[in-house]
Amino acid sequence: MKTTLELPDELFRRSKAMAAMRGESLKDLVREALQLYLERQSGDDPSTRGWRRVFGKAQREEVAPVDATVAEEFERIDPAEWR
Repeated sequence: MKTTLELPDELFRRSKAMAAMRGESLKDLVREALQLYLERQSGDDPSTRGWRRVFGKAQREEVAPVDATVAEEFERIDPAEWR
């Protein structure tokens, strides 16, 4: 479905620049931003689903071994390979 939106000039310029920096169209940026906004407003935030819901409520001492493992794995990553 197509629609027309009126945006303040500054918001349009910032959005267009952000889309360009991400290598995507303004249409895709707006669609993603609107989707995220609606998910948050409805309580259907993907960051609160599944393991993230449990992990966020875990005690610090329960999470420490996971943090240590993640830190060790990040030490093995060669940043040059990810550019």
